[in-house]
Amino acid sequence: MCGIVGYIGKRDAYPVLIKGLKRLEYRGYDSAGVALISNSGELHVYKAKGKVSDLEQFVADKDVSGNIGIAHTRWATHGEPNSTNAHPHISSSGNLSIIHNGIIENYSTIKRQLQDKGVEFKSETDTEVLVQLIEYVQSSQQVDLLTAVRLALREVIGAYAFALLDKNNPDQIIAARQSSPLVIGVGKDEFFLGSDASPIIEYTDRVVYLDNQDIAVITRGKEEVEFCNFNNERLEHEVQTVELNLGQIEKGGFPHFMLKEIFEQPRCLQDSMRGRVNIDVNHVVLSAVIDYRRQLINARRFIIVACGTSWHAGLIGKQLIECLCQIPVEVEYASEFRYSNPVIDSRDVVIAISQSGETADTLAAIELAKSRGAFIYGMCNAVGSSIARATHTGSYLHVGPEIGVASTKAFTGQVTVLTMLALAIGKARGTINNADYEKVVSELSKIPEKQTKLLECNDHVRDIARIFTYARNFIYLGRGYNYPVALEGALKLKEISYIHAEGYPAAEMKHGPIALIDDEMPVVVVATQNVLYDKVMSNIQELKARHARVIAIVTEGDTRVKDLADEYVEVPQTIECLEPLLSTIPLQLLAYHIAVCKRKDVDQPRNLAKSVTVE
Repeated sequence: MCGIVGYIGKRDAYPVLIKGLKRLEYRGYDSAGVALISNSGELHVYKAKGKVSDLEQFVADKDVSGNIGIAHTRWATHGEPNSTNAHPHISSSGNLSIIHNGIIENYSTIKRQLQDKGVEFKSETDTEVLVQLIEYVQSSQQVDLLTAVRLALREVIGAYAFALLDKNNPDQIIAARQSSPLVIGVGKDEFFLGSDASPIIEYTDRVVYLDNQDIAVITRGKEEVEFCNFNNERLEHEVQTVELNLGQIEKGGFPHFMLKEIFEQPRCLQDSMRGRVNIDVNHVVLSAVIDYRRQLINARRFIIVACGTSWHAGLIGKQLIECLCQIPVEVEYASEFRYSNPVIDSRDVVIAISQSGETADTLAAIELAKSRGAFIYGMCNAVGSSIARATHTGSYLHVGPEIGVASTKAFTGQVTVLTMLALAIGKARGTINNADYEKVVSELSKIPEKQTKLLECNDHVRDIARIFTYARNFIYLGRGYNYPVALEGALKLKEISYIHAEGYPAAEMKHGPIALIDDEMPVVVVATQNVLYDKVMSNIQELKARHARVIAIVTEGDTRVKDLADEYVEVPQTIECLEPLLSTIPLQLLAYHIAVCKRKDVDQPRNLAKSVTVE
């Protein structure tokens, strides 16, 4: 959600900033802008509604000189998407320029107070309030800019990551963070800013992650960044090495990041299992379970908090943990959990799942659970992210950066890590016998190979997709471990094709949704051969009796469902608890190809952001 880029050094800043914005396009945005202090000392701000390419076209004949600047991609919260509301915003004097991710919750109160003092506003945004407040504090109290920032932030309620330029000090950028991610890249005689590491990695792999209430003063000519908090207490931060390379954030010959990431899943799951699954002895080792054995195996209850796709993975995790560990599990939307006054204590373990590790609602749920004594287990993909640092322990997905807004490999990575966690805890608790344990571990190690084989269905799924581009509604059905797969399949279709789709447990169809069935309603049914196979068969027969168009996901060699379905896709045989790692892939491909057929922007669907870092 939104993207921040900054640069100060010896290079021309504009090319670095524009390239950085393009690296951040996956986050979702509706406008873009850049602020530069030129070689002549002027502050130039250029903004445009639309894509980064629209911004480039707008500035084609403008002065883009200078080696200090900030840039931003905006996802509208306060004020409609237009060039006026786009970032950067400028203070009344024209000296200060700011870019900001997050939401200033008390902006309207501050805005009224400033207006009463004669400050005029040009935009509808909460961000402009922040830069005007900083300038007002600076001028009214006759303090330096850093002091003005510190004092202003004491008045601000909300989430933010921002970078600030001062025309009168062309050798400095001031940045701050509260509940919104911000990273500083450290180069040789130069520094970079980013919402994440993707716009930085081309230039340096040495980074500093800001913590809440950190203020950073980045000064040209200094070897280190200076840090302080709101109370002007000096802080020290360790420079870390980020494990990311350019190849991971390029399309690699695929037309879209989403398709690339679907096809990366076999390798990504191998990476996720590397060092954790020992195939030779059929054993799973998670360091978190070794280090925090007592808290995990003696838990009264697990509570999984997540949003969106991660919530669907949590539903699968619930079944895995309850089956293999015999510990009750609740799965909560993080956005609801944080406001529900939940009953939690030190006997509970909260598992927080987030691809980005920056999801605002999930972070808030973690803080609430920690305040009540719960043990927090984080599960995310981004090393050094806020959730990774806020939890007691956890496991990284290790599936590499996911650029497509619609999550694919992160979902199967989450399910894989949840499977390993359930196996490790179940083994430690003695709630799974050795034979079953070794069977699941052995089969888990074979999933990447089976995914590789399954991906050969891509052309077949593309042909099916062409048939159903007419549809305005879809229903997805599944049972057991495949019910969350149905939910996830429906979400993927909604996200990128804008077709209304709903997922249901197959048995719930006759409790209402069956009223929607006619010969124009496509129904996707996950009907793999497991203990619920005959039940799902009956559900399909009910659908066909009402002339539904059935697309079935079936196990290789199946004949009964194939004879009933209008279209089908075969998946390799596996044990029931691992089926989601295979059955979800045809649904990802179906959503992708329908969206492509409808000429939708697959990687950057409208109104969506990759990482939801605000409420």
